[in-house]
Amino acid sequence: MSAAEGPLVVGVDTSTQSTKALVVDVATGEVVASGQAPHTVSSGAGRESDPLQWWDALREALRQCGDAAREAAAVSVAGQQHGLVTLDAQGAPVRPALLWNDVRSAPQAARLVEELGGPKAWAERTGSVPGPSITVTKWAWLAEHEPESVRATRAVRLPHDYLTELLTGVGTTDRGDASGTGWWASGTEAYDEEVLGRVGLDPALLPRVARPGEVVGTVRDGADLPFSKGTLVAPGTGDNAAAALGLGLLPGTAVLSLGTSGTVYAVSTRRPADPTGTVAGFADARGDWLPLACTLNCTLAVDRVAALLGIDREAVEPGTSVTLLPYLDGERTPALPHASGLLHGLRHDTTAGQLLQAAYDGAVHSLLGALDLVLDEDADRSAPLLLIGGGARGKAWQQTVRRLSGRAVQVPEAKELVALGAAAQAAGVLTGEDPAAVARRWNTARGPVLEAGERDEAALARIAGVISDAAPLLEREADQR
Repeated sequence: MSAAEGPLVVGVDTSTQSTKALVVDVATGEVVASGQAPHTVSSGAGRESDPLQWWDALREALRQCGDAAREAAAVSVAGQQHGLVTLDAQGAPVRPALLWNDVRSAPQAARLVEELGGPKAWAERTGSVPGPSITVTKWAWLAEHEPESVRATRAVRLPHDYLTELLTGVGTTDRGDASGTGWWASGTEAYDEEVLGRVGLDPALLPRVARPGEVVGTVRDGADLPFSKGTLVAPGTGDNAAAALGLGLLPGTAVLSLGTSGTVYAVSTRRPADPTGTVAGFADARGDWLPLACTLNCTLAVDRVAALLGIDREAVEPGTSVTLLPYLDGERTPALPHASGLLHGLRHDTTAGQLLQAAYDGAVHSLLGALDLVLDEDADRSAPLLLIGGGARGKAWQQTVRRLSGRAVQVPEAKELVALGAAAQAAGVLTGEDPAAVARRWNTARGPVLEAGERDEAALARIAGVISDAAPLLEREADQR
C-alpha cells in the first residue's frame, strides 16, 4: 500500500454479480487497496439472490483490502436498485431477494398502474410509472404468490439498506435508492401511505430515509469486519446515483452505462415526471434529481449472442442489414416485459460477425431512444456522451454508440465508478464536502474523447421499423407463443 496523503475511506459496490470494495485516499482519490467477491443469481423464470451471499462477499472483499480497510475512517455502501429484501424478526432473510431484473411482477405492475389513477398520476406522485423492475410490484407479487413469506416479514429493505444495516445495526436508506421503490413520493419526499396501503405494506417495516450527507451510524461491534471502532457509515445509495457521484456529474451531461443492464441518465435540478414511463424520475444522492431510462438487456445479452455464435465479443463485422433485438430477459425500454430475442433479415450471406453487430445495434438503439428524454431542454446535445460500465472499454460498444448517436464519446479512465461514488459519499460525511465536488477534485471523469461521426440514420430507422412491425409478437405472454 502506498503512503496516503489524507484519511482513507471505503466505497462498496454490491452489484448483481459481485461485491467490490475500494479503499480510497480522500486527499488524492488514489485507490490504495481493493477487493472483490462474486454472487450467484438464479436462472429460470425469476432472478433471485440470497442476501447472505452479499454479506459474505462484502467481508471477503474487505479482507482482500488488508490493513488499509482498518485505517479507513468512513464507509459507504452503494447497491443494485429495486431488489426486494424481506427479513424476519431476527433480521434473517425470509427468502431470497427478488432482483431488479426479475420481471414476474409484470401483471401486478399493470394492475397497480390502473388502480391508482393511471400512468400520469403515478409519474406525478412517485416520479415513475411502475414496471416489473420497481420494488412495489415485487411486494405485490410476493403477497399474491407467497403470502406465508409476507406474514413472516418484519422488515423490508433494498440491497444497499440491508448491508448498511448489518454494518450499523440501524435500518436506514437514502432518497436516491428509495425513489426507485414506487412507494416513495418524489413530490413530498416521503413514503406514500396510499401506495403502501394498496399493497398491504406496513410503513413500520421500512427503513428511515436519511438526509444527504448524514452520518447514519458507526460500524457496530461484533460485525466481524476489518474496521476500527468508530468508523463512520454514510447513507449509501443506489448504484446509478453512486455512479453519478463518482463522476462528479453536473446537470446536463448525459451518461450511458453499459452493464448487465443499460442505463442512460443525467443530473437535473427539475423533478422529472414522465407519464410514458420511459424515464424513471429518480432522486440523486445529493438533493437533485436523476432522470433515468433503463434497459434490461445490455452486455450480458450481447455476450450471450457472441457465445451462441462461438465468436469473441469484439468480432463484429460491418455491412449488416440484419436486425437483432436482444430482449433475452424481456425488456423495460421499450416496455416489453414478455418479449424474447427476435432476429429479422437473415440471408445466406449473413456472417456471424454481422449477427453480433446487429445485437450491439439492438441494445444501443434502446438506450439512445431515451437519451433526449432524460436531458433537460437546455442541455448541450453536442457534448460528449460519458460511457461507463463494464462494456465501456469494449471497442465494439464504443464504435456502436458513436455510429448510432452521431456524438463524441468520452470514456473515463477511472474504474469502478459506483464504488468510487460511494467512497466520495463516505469522504463527504467525513469532511463535510459535497461528494460530487470531491469526485471532481479526484478528476474521476478524465479520459479519452472519441470524435463524433456521421449518425447511421438508416440503421436506426430499420430497427425502429422492426420493433413496430413485430409488436404483436413482442407483446405476447410466454404461454401464448
